[in-house]
Amino acid sequence: MLSNTGNFLLFLNILFGCLVIYYSFNCLKLSNNFIFKSIYQISLLQCTSILICFFTLVAAFLVSDFSLLTVYQNSHSLKPVFYKISGTWGNHEGSLLLWVIILTIFSFLFLILNKKHPKNYRLYTLIIQNLLILGFLFFILFNSNPFSAITPIPKEGLGLNPILQDPALAIHPPLLYLGFVGSSIYFSAALASMITNYSNKSFAKSIKNWVLISWTFQSLGILVGSIWAYYELGWGGFWFWDPVENASLLPWFAMTALLHSLLVLEKRNLLYFWTIILCLLTFTLSVTGTFLVRSGILNSVHTFANDPSRGVYILLFLSLMIFVSIYFLFTKYKSTNEQINTNSKETFVLINNWFMMFYLITVMLGTLYPIFTDAISNNKISVGPPFYNSVIIPVVFVFLLLMAIGPQAKWIKNKFENLKYLFFISGGALIINFLIILFFKSYSIISNLIIISSLFLIISSIFDIFKKEIINPARIISHLSFGFLIFFIGLNHNFSIEKDFNLKLGETKKIDNFEFALKDLELNQYTNYKAVKGKLKISDLSSNEERVLNPEIRIYDNPQTLTYEASIQTNFFRDYYLTMSNIDHSEYYNIKFQKKPLMIWIWISVVMLSLGGFLSLFRNAKNN
Repeated sequence: MLSNTGNFLLFLNILFGCLVIYYSFNCLKLSNNFIFKSIYQISLLQCTSILICFFTLVAAFLVSDFSLLTVYQNSHSLKPVFYKISGTWGNHEGSLLLWVIILTIFSFLFLILNKKHPKNYRLYTLIIQNLLILGFLFFILFNSNPFSAITPIPKEGLGLNPILQDPALAIHPPLLYLGFVGSSIYFSAALASMITNYSNKSFAKSIKNWVLISWTFQSLGILVGSIWAYYELGWGGFWFWDPVENASLLPWFAMTALLHSLLVLEKRNLLYFWTIILCLLTFTLSVTGTFLVRSGILNSVHTFANDPSRGVYILLFLSLMIFVSIYFLFTKYKSTNEQINTNSKETFVLINNWFMMFYLITVMLGTLYPIFTDAISNNKISVGPPFYNSVIIPVVFVFLLLMAIGPQAKWIKNKFENLKYLFFISGGALIINFLIILFFKSYSIISNLIIISSLFLIISSIFDIFKKEIINPARIISHLSFGFLIFFIGLNHNFSIEKDFNLKLGETKKIDNFEFALKDLELNQYTNYKAVKGKLKISDLSSNEERVLNPEIRIYDNPQTLTYEASIQTNFFRDYYLTMSNIDHSEYYNIKFQKKPLMIWIWISVVMLSLGGFLSLFRNAKNN
C-alpha cells in the first residue's frame, strides 16, 4: 500500500515539474497573468505532494513496513522511534528524497519571495530549478527508489548501522543538505541571470539571502558532523581531513567567497561574472561531493552508502551541469572595464576570494590525488593532516591579517585613516601571545604566528564594536568568531597531549607525567547490544589530579557490529578523551588517551560564526 502511494507521488511530482516548465515557457512567450497564477498553484501542489511523499516514507519507517526494501535494510522493529524517523534520511534513497524536497521548496520560495525582480528572470530560475528536480526524480525512480517493494515480506529488518543511531547524526544530514542543496537555487538564478541579462546590483540582492541560508546551514551541518565524529568515531579531534569531511568543506569555501563577492557586486556593481562563476561552482562542488561519497571511490571511515552504478548517473548529471555552465559562461561573457582601486575595500574582498580559492584547490587536490594515483598505478595512498597543515597554516597567517585590515578600508578609495588602531592591535596581540608562551612554557614559530594573527583579527573586531559610525554587527560577530576559532584551534593543536599504549586488567603504567590503571571491566546487557565497560583511573602527576573514565566496547545485535565508544570528560578548559579496543587473542587492551585543551570553545566559535549568518538574514529582511 505505502509502496504504491509513494511511487504514485513520485510520478505525480514528475508531472508537476513538467507542467511548471511548460507553463513557464508559455508565460515567457505570452506574458499572461492567468498562466503566471497557474504556475504559483502548480508549484504549491508540487511542494505539497513531495512533502506527502516524504511523510509516507516516514510512516513506513514508523510502522516498520518491511515490504519496502529501504525500510528492511535500514530499520528494525525494536529500534527507538526517534531513530526510526531519522533512519528515513539516514540512507541513500531517503536522503535523495530529502534532496528533492529542498530543491522543490527553495524553488517555490524563490518564486514568491523575489517578486520585486523581473518576471522573466524568476521564470527562467524556476525552469532551471525544475530541470534539476526532474533530474533527481528520475534518478530516484530508476536507480534509488525508496518505495521499491520486496517479496516475500521479511518478518524483521536488518537494522540501521549503530553508529548512525545518534542524536547528532540525526540532525547532521538535514542541516548539511540545506547547505548543499540550497546552493542549487543560486546556481539556477545565475544561469537565469545570464539568459535574461539581469546583471546589475539587483541580481546580488536577489540571491544574497539564499547564499546566507545555505552558508549558515552548511556551517552548522559541518559542526554537528565534526562533533559526532569526535565522540563516535574515536578520532579525538575537531577535524581529521577525512575525504568525506573534505567533500562538505569544498562548497563551504566557495560559499564564503561568494558571500564576499556579493558585497562588491551590490555596492559597486563589480565582479558580476566572477560572482556568477562562484554561484555555478558552489552547487557543482555540492554535486561533486555527492558523487565522490555515493560512488564508492572515496576511501573513508564514514562512508555508509555507496554504489558505483549510482555514481555513474551522478557523474553524467554532474558533467551535464558543468557543460551547460561553461557554455553559458563562454557565450554570455562580456569583457568589462571594471576599475578596482588597489587601495580600497573591494580589493581586500577580492584577495579574500583568492585565499578561499587557494584553500579550496588545496583541499580538492588532497582529496582527489589518492583517487588518481590508485586509478593510474594501483597504489593506494592517503593524504592526511601533515599535507594540509604544511600548505594551509603558513597562508592562514597572512589571511587573518588581511581579514582584520579589510573592514577598516573604504569603498572605491581608502585613505587608511585608522592606521593608529592597527598599531594598538598589533601591540595587544604580541603582548597576549607573550603571556600565552609564559603560561604554556612552549614556543613554536608557526603556531605563534597563527596565534598572533588570530588575536589581531579578534582585537580588531572588538575595536569595531566601539566605533561611532554605523557598524554591521553580523560581520563583526562572524569575523570575531572566526578569529576565536583559529585561536582555539592553534592552542588545541599545539598543546594537546596524546598517548597510545596497551594495558591489561589490574595493570598500572606510568607514561611521562601520567599514570594509567585499568581497575575493572564490567559486562552489561542492553536492549540491542552488550557492552564491556572499562574503569580506567588516570592520574596527572604534574597537577595531582585524578579522574576515572569509562570507555566501552559495544557489540550490537541488529546488525551485528562492533564499536568502540569513547569516554569524554569535558570542562571549559580541556577535554579528557579515552578509547579502549580489544586486541585479538590477548589479555591486553589498546588504550588511546588524549588531553585536548579548549575543545568546547572550538564548537562554540562555529556556533557564533553561524549566528553571524542568521543575523545577516534578519538584518537584510529588516532593510527590505
